[in-house]
Amino acid sequence: MAHPTARRPARPVARRAGRHLHGGWITYTVLTVFTVGSLFPLVWTAIAASRDNERLAETPPPFWFGQNLFTNLWTAWFDANMGLALFNTVVVAGSVTVATVLFGTLAGFAFAKLRFRAKNLLMLLVIGTMMVPPQLSVVPLYMAIAELEWTNQLQAVILPMMVSAFGVFFMRQYLVSALPTELIEAARVDGAHSLRVVWHVVFPVARPAMAVLGMLTFVLAWNEFFWPIIALTQENPTVQVALTGLDRGYIPDQSVIMAGSLLGTLPLLLVFALFGRQIVGGIMQGAVKG
Repeated sequence: MAHPTARRPARPVARRAGRHLHGGWITYTVLTVFTVGSLFPLVWTAIAASRDNERLAETPPPFWFGQNLFTNLWTAWFDANMGLALFNTVVVAGSVTVATVLFGTLAGFAFAKLRFRAKNLLMLLVIGTMMVPPQLSVVPLYMAIAELEWTNQLQAVILPMMVSAFGVFFMRQYLVSALPTELIEAARVDGAHSLRVVWHVVFPVARPAMAVLGMLTFVLAWNEFFWPIIALTQENPTVQVALTGLDRGYIPDQSVIMAGSLLGTLPLLLVFALFGRQIVGGIMQGAVKG
């Protein structure tokens, strides 16, 4: 018979670790408020795109959908050459994202784990470029693309954005703590050359950070306006450049402009709907391993 003061056996750690945490009503209320607030701009854009100029100018403005949504979408699609604009933006954003993630990971690995002269000085220079306003580089950059005869061509927008100082710094900070030096040395002992070390060691470890950097870069490249409006024209536009073509006339049609904005936003929503689980899974994987 067990002693009356004997302690009961502790519940297994695995069972306790597998339990789900449940939030209270305050947590769900706060989440609901933030969700509604985040969705309101998108819903309002769709409402405005389904109305006409006269109704949008009234007070109070409309808060429900009208009958002109598909008409305005059709008008914006042809007036802004939205088909070509979406294709160009996919090419630009996709190319910039792949290049930024690739070069940022390689440079971040070099700054984090390799030894070479003036490494700290070069890293300071990379960080210093983040403090330079992009407006200062517009004139020499435009002179360069004009000399190369790249005006109104997509490479004029892609090449200046292929490497990001933020991407290099972000990947460097992640790999410093996430990638053990012993793992690289073990691969070297096994006879792996530098390319194999990067492919089989660095990339698998850096995958969560690469997913985050790719997501941020794709959104920024998709929404980039300042440089594309200078380098491109309405004959070969990206989405942001094409939307400026809708703001024409003595009284611009705000409903058509909103319809064009809705067309330019839907692909981003589709990307997050298709790959959101993989992106969040990669982030959580990195958080658990870190």
